[in-house]
Amino acid sequence: MIYEHISSIFIIVGIDIILGGDNAVVIAMASRNLPERQRNLAIVLGTALAIIIRIILTTTVVYLLKVPFLQLIGGIILLFISLKLLIEKEDAAVIKPGATLWRAVQTIVTADIVMGLDNVIAIAGAAHGNTSLVIFGFLLSVPIIIFGSKVILHWIERYPILVYIGASILAYTSGKMMTNEQQIQHIYNQFTFFKSILPVLTIIIVILLGSLLNRRARTH
Repeated sequence: MIYEHISSIFIIVGIDIILGGDNAVVIAMASRNLPERQRNLAIVLGTALAIIIRIILTTTVVYLLKVPFLQLIGGIILLFISLKLLIEKEDAAVIKPGATLWRAVQTIVTADIVMGLDNVIAIAGAAHGNTSLVIFGFLLSVPIIIFGSKVILHWIERYPILVYIGASILAYTSGKMMTNEQQIQHIYNQFTFFKSILPVLTIIIVILLGSLLNRRARTH
């Protein structure tokens, strides 16, 4: 049980780092026209409000995932999100800078909610219905997101292989969500081997399909 909690926390933090890389860009774009003192305040307020809203949204999704078949549906959605991470990049250039402190904060929070939907689904799946893990994982991730996102984004751009590692974490979480779906446990009980390999299988599918789509895109 302790091992599962620790591994879930590490996965949650990893998801935040992977999917939160663009958040630093959003924050920088939204606050770049403010004086330095207001810019720092906008970053702190915007990030704090965005984290609080994400905790509320993710906790809601955790409870919703207890509805029959939503674990399965959520796992399939997360599988597409992990594939999207490989073949698409968010365009931060469309974020308009705020002219005032509160305008910048509003922009940061709004953009974070829109861009963070994949994050919410992923963390809800990794938490396995444990609300305390959601909150603890987010709180542990806050300093990493604020101070480390730009560095991580730089390394991801420099070493694209890190994107594949991130997509693998999401794909693994997707597979675990699907194996946790109670409504089809009778099927898994008949094919226990398939239940064991499904998380690994989702990683293989995402990596192979993502590589194929990227290769095809480069040749066109």
